[in-house]
Amino acid sequence: MTILAFGVQADEKPLLARAFADHDLHALDVDLGPDTTPLARGHEVITVSVNARLDAGVLRDLAAGGTRMIAQRATGFNNIDLPTARELGLTVARVSHYSPYSVAEFAWTLAMAVNRRIVRAARRTREFDFRLDGLLGRDMHGATAGVLGTGKIGEAFSRIAHGFGMRLLGWDVSPNPACTALGMKYTDLPRLLAEADVISLHVPLLPETHHIIDAAALRTMKDDAILVNSSRGGLVDTDALVDELRRGRFTGVGLDVYEAEAGLFYQDKSLEVVADDTLARLMTFNNVIVSSHQAYYTREAVGQIIGTTLRNVEDYLAGATSENTLVAPGLSRP
Repeated sequence: MTILAFGVQADEKPLLARAFADHDLHALDVDLGPDTTPLARGHEVITVSVNARLDAGVLRDLAAGGTRMIAQRATGFNNIDLPTARELGLTVARVSHYSPYSVAEFAWTLAMAVNRRIVRAARRTREFDFRLDGLLGRDMHGATAGVLGTGKIGEAFSRIAHGFGMRLLGWDVSPNPACTALGMKYTDLPRLLAEADVISLHVPLLPETHHIIDAAALRTMKDDAILVNSSRGGLVDTDALVDELRRGRFTGVGLDVYEAEAGLFYQDKSLEVVADDTLARLMTFNNVIVSSHQAYYTREAVGQIIGTTLRNVEDYLAGATSENTLVAPGLSRP
C-alpha cells in the first residue's frame, strides 16, 4: 500500500522509511492543510504531524480524494475535527504516549536556560565578552515547582524537580500517587501560581484549559517566576504574556509551543517577513526563549512515535482498534 506522510523532518525521514519498509511510503516536508490537501488524492492512508490542519474542510477534501485513514504522529488532537471525521467515516488514530522524559527534560532545559541566562552568556563569549553582568541566576534547591498536569510527563518533570530538592505543588483533576509520594501537595490553581517559583504546563489543550494562563493568572504569579510551556501553545494567552513582560515581570519564560505556530514552526522563515506581531514582540525580550516545538524530538521518543504510527496503520488494515484510535473505522474500504 502507498502511504503519504506529511510534515516529515529530515531526521525523521530515514526512520520512517525503515519502519514502513513493507509499505510504499512517500515522505513530504510540507504540512497538511487546505493548500496541500490535493497531494493526498488517491492515498487511502496518510500520516501527519502535530501541525497538520484537519478542520472540516480539509477532512471533506481528503474523503472526496479517497483517503480513509489518518494517522497523526502526535499525542494531542485538538487540531482534528473529530465529529466531522466520524461523519465522513474516516479512521483517525494518534500516538497516545511516548517517552515522557523527552518533554520533561526539555522543559527543565528551558527553565534552567532562562534562569542561568545561558543564551545571553553564549552570545557574549562568542564575542570574547566574559563579563558576568546580567547573568545572575538562582538556586533551584529549596525553590517551589508548580506543575500543572501530573500525568506521565508532569510526573517526570516532578521527579527532576525533586532531585533538585524543590518543594512540589501540583494541580490536576486527579492526584498522581507517584507525585504524592515525592511530597507533592495538590492545591488550587491560584495558590499554585502565587507560590511557585517555576511553573510548568503539562495539561492537554481542551476548551476548559484554553488560555488557562490568562491575564489574571499571570498577575497572580510572582514577579520573578519562571514560566515554561512545552505542552500546547493555546494554554497561554500570548498577548497577555507580552503585556506582563513589557512591565518587566518574570525571571524568564520558556516557550516550546506557540498558539499561532501552525504555518510557522518546522519551516524556514528566515528570508521572509513574519507578519505575526505578537511572536515578533516575544522575540525582543532577552528573558524569553522560544523554541520550535522540539521538546519531544529525541531518538527514543521519535522512534516510539513512528513505531506506534506503524501499528496504527496496520491495525486499520486489519480492521482492528486500540487505545490510540480516536475515530474507529467507518465506511468500508474500497
